Amino acid sequence: MPDTHDDLYERVREEVRLRSGELWGVARALHADPECAFAEHRAAALLTGELERAGFEVRRGVAGLPTAFTASAGRGRPAVALLLEYDALPGLGHACGHNLIAAAGLGAALAARAVLPEDAGTVVAVGTPAEEGGGGKALEVEAGVFDGIDAALMFHPGVHDWTHAVLTAQEQYRVTYHGRAAHPTGDPTHGIDALASLVELFNVLSALGRRLPAASHVQGIVTAGGTATNIVPDLAEGLFGLRAATTAELDDLAARLRTCAEGVATATGASVTVERATVRYEHFRDSAVLSERFAAHLAGAGITLTPPRPGVLLGSSDVGNVSARVPAIHPFVAIMDESGSDHTPEFAAAAASPRARSVLLSVTEALARTAVDVLLDADLRRAAWERHGTAGAR
Repeated sequence: MPDTHDDLYERVREEVRLRSGELWGVARALHADPECAFAEHRAAALLTGELERAGFEVRRGVAGLPTAFTASAGRGRPAVALLLEYDALPGLGHACGHNLIAAAGLGAALAARAVLPEDAGTVVAVGTPAEEGGGGKALEVEAGVFDGIDAALMFHPGVHDWTHAVLTAQEQYRVTYHGRAAHPTGDPTHGIDALASLVELFNVLSALGRRLPAASHVQGIVTAGGTATNIVPDLAEGLFGLRAATTAELDDLAARLRTCAEGVATATGASVTVERATVRYEHFRDSAVLSERFAAHLAGAGITLTPPRPGVLLGSSDVGNVSARVPAIHPFVAIMDESGSDHTPEFAAAAASPRARSVLLSVTEALARTAVDVLLDADLRRAAWERHGTAGAR
């Protein structure tokens, strides 16, 4: 007699329990040896080694990224992806808890594959480097890594227990003004002050900011502004971070930045170039169907997820690019109280705490159960794709 879903859920629980020490060991090892964007060589080796030993077929260096990988078990469609992040923050280590994301994705992939029949479809663990800067997932999406995937699942440790969070679209632009050098006293009319142009752009953007939608803003810094006080600067450069609630609004904001920069150049006589300096992170589109399923599984461990608090923005992530391609979840589960914050030394400590261990095991089980649901429940997949805006089930 084939296993029922309840039977499989219990087997998932047992698989996670049996691997609990191993998974916590992986989380602690990553925490003790942080590596930053695109340099996560030891982390990738640790994770792929665990997957390979479990019989997964590992492909390293996917999307042309040395520390990216996929690890697949099973065959054919449907296919579910468990996302693993493992980059750390410069100077702060795992102050965003990516060591827990990696261990949870690893454990969920191992547990789900262990309980599923061979013909149920494919479980894919996707190693996604450089979330904190570089956009590994965005580059993987462009390279087709998520083609043929029916759902992408991950969680993020935080200070809230939320089904998802509003993750904005973001990108950075480099604005460079070219003027003409001159002596500011001996030949002041000959000079065209590139730095004055850049300063004026900051003033114009400050005025613009008062008219932008609530989630949109521009934050800039000066990265080049001259070489000496007795030379009119012939080059000045600024780096501007743009964020907006949606990808479409981000595109509008980028167009406004360009218009402002060119308008200042016209007024001052300088020339200007405006170039995107980073990979664009799209806004996150939550798959409510799948998030609700994950939340129901996590409730069994005594963790209740609620919708995010209106008006609270937690930042941006390249998981937004994945969510534009396939139904995706990105719940937040607290490993410290709401008085805390990620990207702090305190959060880094919390990512290796007893509470983090408990959350890791509960989340791993809930992710694995949700992955089992995706592969075995065609109605769930159909509902997720219909809500995602794609015609028909994949």
